[in-house]
Amino acid sequence: MDADYQRNFRAVNNIPGADQEEPYPSLSDFHDYEPNLEFDDTELTASVANDLEEKISISGLEYLESPVSDGTIEENFEEELVNAPSGYDSIACSNFLDDEDEDDFSDVSRYGIVDVVGDDTVGRRIIVVSACKLPNNKELDHGRLLRYLMYTLDKYVEQDYSLVYFHYGLTSKNKPPLSWLWQAYRAFDRKYKKNLKALYLVHPTNFIKIVWQLFKAAVSTKFSRKILYVNNLTELQQHLDLDQLSIPQTVLEYDEKLMAKLNRPSAGSQGEKSQVEDASPPPLPTQQFGVSLQFIKDNNNGEVIPPLVRQCVEFLSQPDALETEGLFRRSANFAIVKELQQRCNQGLPVDFEGDVHTAAVLLKTFLRELEEPLMTFDLYDEITQFQSLNKDERPRHVKILILEKLPEDNYQVLKYLVQFLAKVMDRCDLNKMTSSNLAVVFGPNLVRSQNEQLNLSAIGPINMFTDFVLVNQDQIFII
Repeated sequence: MDADYQRNFRAVNNIPGADQEEPYPSLSDFHDYEPNLEFDDTELTASVANDLEEKISISGLEYLESPVSDGTIEENFEEELVNAPSGYDSIACSNFLDDEDEDDFSDVSRYGIVDVVGDDTVGRRIIVVSACKLPNNKELDHGRLLRYLMYTLDKYVEQDYSLVYFHYGLTSKNKPPLSWLWQAYRAFDRKYKKNLKALYLVHPTNFIKIVWQLFKAAVSTKFSRKILYVNNLTELQQHLDLDQLSIPQTVLEYDEKLMAKLNRPSAGSQGEKSQVEDASPPPLPTQQFGVSLQFIKDNNNGEVIPPLVRQCVEFLSQPDALETEGLFRRSANFAIVKELQQRCNQGLPVDFEGDVHTAAVLLKTFLRELEEPLMTFDLYDEITQFQSLNKDERPRHVKILILEKLPEDNYQVLKYLVQFLAKVMDRCDLNKMTSSNLAVVFGPNLVRSQNEQLNLSAIGPINMFTDFVLVNQDQIFII
């Protein structure tokens, strides 16, 4: 048994002499780490089977029980660990994932296991995985589930993103085998880990923590810092907007029971949001975030282009900014973004202090928080049908949407934005932002449904529509 594992084992079991460092990351230790090299297969110098058998042979682990446990979380998993396969070589894993290129995952997506819910405050895309939506193992092909997860993440891994995993609802009937968990970890290589900024594990049980200890030898320190245990929704609310997450009802109910047991209010309690909204004051005349284009125009001498949009575009149009690699794909400092939003809403001067990513995040945040998206709610259904159109029909269809159906002010702002993004594309050899990359970033910020939920089936058409507009902007917009 190696020294590191002995130290971790003592820490988990409160054995005297244990390292005092907290073995599991917590929200209080959260930092916004820059992308780094995350994982190298050469770290796996011993077989998975040997590691598992060595660690399983240790006795004395105490299992933590939720104060409101109803038996849904399966904790008796030693037998499954012992029977885990001896590992997957790279060839086997590759063959598993590359059987065929599939983009029709309706059989998996219909369960709603994965949701893409937009961006957080600092511009990271948020992807939610809910264990309670996993069907019975007899109904689900876990191989296809893995390919579906990779298919979804492939659209976003080139930009900063966060993962939220709601663990409640995992049972002995729907829990994937440990061998699948290991295979998934091997499949999600550096491409997926590099830009992952945070992995929130919500309502963790001892199952997660022990499995984490078993896999820890194969996980880099840099990646482990991104894994955050979140005991309840109140903790999660410190970093993410819960209303944006579309939290499953069963998870909300579980959290309420958990917090009631602790005599604390639940952040996920329904009704709190409406009370806050009813008590919220009317917007200041200087406000730009979270209001309509018409409101901004009326309070800025009839100027169609919002002041913040113009300031961000002018700043980002400088050569050094345009040539910054990862422009619009990197996140920014949370505190700085919030401060600049407040200053902007109060009509105070905004200084980016030379930070390209701060300006880029503010521009995306402005678009995302518009009272109505730039491509209005009325156009959502037509845009999400774009992928089904014949290629010969697409130019005419887009022109009708933009030139005839889009309100004049929205048209002018969209034209201003797209002409700027054309400059970004012209420097794609340096900033790596091609039309397709920009479409992934801006599509969901330009187009969204009225219920705020981003349907995974709509992502492809929205991104394709946005890409088409960017590539053909000189033929679409009237000079």
